[in-house]
Amino acid sequence: MAITRRDLLLTGTAVAALPALGSVAGIPIIGAAQAQSASELPWRHALSLFGDIKYPADFKRFDYVNPDAPKGGVVRQIAVGTFDNFNYVVSGVKGALAAPVPLIYDTLTTSSLDEVSTEYGLLAEALSHPKDFSFVVYRLRSEAKWHDGKPVTPDDVIFSLDVLKKNHPFYSAYYRHVVGVEKIGDSAIKFTFDSPGNRELPQIVGQLVVLPKHWWEGTDAQGRKRDVTATTLEIPLGSGPYRIKDFVAGRSVVLERAKDYWARDLNVNVGRNNFDELHYDYFRDVTVAIEAFKADQVDWRTENSAKNWATAYDFPAVSEKRVILEEFPNRSSGVMQAFVPNLRRAKFSDPRVRRALNCAFDFEEMNKQIFFGQYKRINSYFDGIDELMATGLPQGKELETLEAVRSEVPPEVFTTPYTNPVGGSAEAVRENLREALRLMKEAGFEVRDRKLVSIASGEPLTIELLSRTDDPAFERVALFYKPSLERIGISVSVRNVDSIQYENRLRNWDYDVLTIASWSESPSPGNEQREFWGSKAADTVGSRNMAGIKNPAVDKLIERVIFAKDRGDLVAATKALDRVLLWNHYVVPQWNYPKVRTARWDRYGRPAELPRYGASGFPFIWWYDADKAARIAKKS
Repeated sequence: MAITRRDLLLTGTAVAALPALGSVAGIPIIGAAQAQSASELPWRHALSLFGDIKYPADFKRFDYVNPDAPKGGVVRQIAVGTFDNFNYVVSGVKGALAAPVPLIYDTLTTSSLDEVSTEYGLLAEALSHPKDFSFVVYRLRSEAKWHDGKPVTPDDVIFSLDVLKKNHPFYSAYYRHVVGVEKIGDSAIKFTFDSPGNRELPQIVGQLVVLPKHWWEGTDAQGRKRDVTATTLEIPLGSGPYRIKDFVAGRSVVLERAKDYWARDLNVNVGRNNFDELHYDYFRDVTVAIEAFKADQVDWRTENSAKNWATAYDFPAVSEKRVILEEFPNRSSGVMQAFVPNLRRAKFSDPRVRRALNCAFDFEEMNKQIFFGQYKRINSYFDGIDELMATGLPQGKELETLEAVRSEVPPEVFTTPYTNPVGGSAEAVRENLREALRLMKEAGFEVRDRKLVSIASGEPLTIELLSRTDDPAFERVALFYKPSLERIGISVSVRNVDSIQYENRLRNWDYDVLTIASWSESPSPGNEQREFWGSKAADTVGSRNMAGIKNPAVDKLIERVIFAKDRGDLVAATKALDRVLLWNHYVVPQWNYPKVRTARWDRYGRPAELPRYGASGFPFIWWYDADKAARIAKKS
């Protein structure tokens, strides 16, 4: 999905000439004369990026839910790391946000799990936008309420956009193209964008997390004025299906279902949010978390380690069918996961150096030795979404797109299909290492006394692989890669830090190579590509451009993705972007697995058919099954 912007309008008036009545975080609040043009547009109940909307305005529920699902029961889940903050606004900046906090808030729209990039009204009952996508208007439901009974208002929406843009690096970038916001009447909000044609922006605005202005501008139980820019462990006011019931700082959070939730019978919520309580227990060590699961202290676990999946679940409850191991297909996203050199450091500025790092990585042997052969190598920044992956040589619309940047991209983009080096045998490894040394020589390095040094300065090439202590898999990967790099003369150290130190180093771009980083990709890429690979994001604290990519050709291709006029243009632009990113060797691609591995104690029911794009859909469309729970209790 995308970002945010627009303003020209049906009036044809230039943005700079519009009368500003004030501003919010630098966002001008536009005058009423412009607002009238929105009244001529038809209202919609849903938005789809490209294609048809499946459910009509009067639909009763999504097809993939059980409308008769019982309410009740508890589910205990794992959270990794720790937390010291319930303030969504400063998450990722000042404190570690408690994982379940987003569940207490509603957004303007909510997504359907059996359609691609389609949103239906939640807090908003309807929306409208012109054909050029230069603005969008959302109309709030009159019944939308906060947990204290007060109505959700346009002022809350404007306040939320303001504080998130000011205080949250991600949203500052994500919504930077919203250049105007205004209240229309008692229930509507108009968002104006900085240019027409960006069809994703109306949907992105619909994903805005709406916060209670009156609560944040009020005082706490001790009479102190609340500070929206500070971390807090005061339980916040929400509007969503759950509220925070209890917590132990840094260790656990309990959510309870809000039985007076204003939208409990709304069509988009029928059959959802069935558990009375959601428990989140925090673990700093994955091994301890697995043992807690085995001891029936946790009900559900998603497993991302091939080693654990192959070896850690051989215990009696599995053979007795009290614990169910199940894989769910992941059709909703692609991924790039990789070792990530920090291009902000001069030693990684040459693409030949970065390609040499790839040549030194023997994925095939790693897959065999520590992953039980479960993975396949990633060959695309959109791995897992076949339609978007650059394969073979560019043709048709993709080739036309690339012609516009021919002089700015590596010539191989047009002449050679991208492939990763292939290892797995002693001969292949030796050939790859020879190629790595050849590339390093071309880039200005040579081996002296078994050390790879800069020919110009004589300085040895050193690399620190940064990983996190909360998952031993990170360290295993780094330690496997280390000897291969050392064989070509690079001095390598492995640095393991806790999650808080890791995040701080990311924010300050304080690393050589990240051992593992990943970017999840939508089947309909958009504005988030600026955040991932755009030049401006490379200098934005908290952005996802962890590699530090600054490339005019990449920026131009990102714009082609964002402003695609139809699905064909989007696919062509995405393939072109993928190909250019690959041939610049910005990362060392790792591996992917097309399914989500899960383990659960068999206490839960689920719909007969799960949504195509929802993987497991747990816990949101599942429910507590008392009969199953009783069967488990008898066997234990």
